[in-house]
Amino acid sequence: MAGLFFILLMILVSAFGSFIRLDKTENANDQKLSLALCKPGFQVQFVSLKSDAEEWFPISKSESIGDTLHTELFEKNGSGEMRKFAMKDLVENSDGAVVSKKKFWLGTDKYGRDVLSRLMAGASVSLLVGSIAVIISLILGVTLGLWAGYFKGWVDALISYFIQVVWAIPTLLLVMAICFAFGTGFWKVFVAVGLTMWVEVARITRGQVLGVREKEYIEAAKAIGNSSSRIIFKHVLPNVLSPIIVMSAANFASAILMEAGLSFLGLGAQIPTPSWGNMIRESYSYLTTDMAYLAFLPGICIMLLVLSFMMVGNGLRDALDVREN
Repeated sequence: MAGLFFILLMILVSAFGSFIRLDKTENANDQKLSLALCKPGFQVQFVSLKSDAEEWFPISKSESIGDTLHTELFEKNGSGEMRKFAMKDLVENSDGAVVSKKKFWLGTDKYGRDVLSRLMAGASVSLLVGSIAVIISLILGVTLGLWAGYFKGWVDALISYFIQVVWAIPTLLLVMAICFAFGTGFWKVFVAVGLTMWVEVARITRGQVLGVREKEYIEAAKAIGNSSSRIIFKHVLPNVLSPIIVMSAANFASAILMEAGLSFLGLGAQIPTPSWGNMIRESYSYLTTDMAYLAFLPGICIMLLVLSFMMVGNGLRDALDVREN
């Protein structure tokens, strides 16, 4: 139940995060170098224009003199203390400017971006990659598994041989080879991961179909003249879905891990896309400093989401196992 709750939370964050997070820009990539590497809970005053609320400037103080708003910009020195710039940023017509405060609950990264906003945006990347990869693997795996298990003979031999060949190649190496062949990029990760996850689905589907096709109701369907396609989709497929659903949950977790690994290696989602793997790659050099949480936080998110899908998969296995009911 806890795993399902966390997955639903991540789905909500992915769907509505852009409306509630502090950084509402695309990819949560609003860089303010003067606020780089600020600790969690850091709060700063800022000024923005009413006509363009997304463009804001961190300031140390502001003062309205007549119709002009005088502000002093923030900057960070080597000691980590904030100091005031001598230069002044003049915002004409102070009635159109808004002075407010921002609080960075998880601090900022080395580019001055809000870490919490990046984590929220990264959730949508992981869920999207997992969803598309699982759909691709289901289309290929279920189709080939149904054909091999139902028709048997040379069709089964040919598909089984192809499955064994792909199965013999290490998954990560195959994904990297596909990425090198088609190039790196956000959308190409879907294809690369999906094309390497169908083998398990095909093997399980084939094994289940081999048992179901010998049942009496299948023989009866053949006897009354039903076509092979009707028998497969109306009688065989519905009776082999349970293990496929469980496998899909496990594949979802594997896809998330694989995408994070590819992004960490620079072969997955490219900067500035806020992938959790990218965030670890950008911050792993801080692991021996007091800023190690910059790498730990996305790693914890990956761990919790993968664990949640594994828990849901185990729950589905127990719920759909007829021997336990």
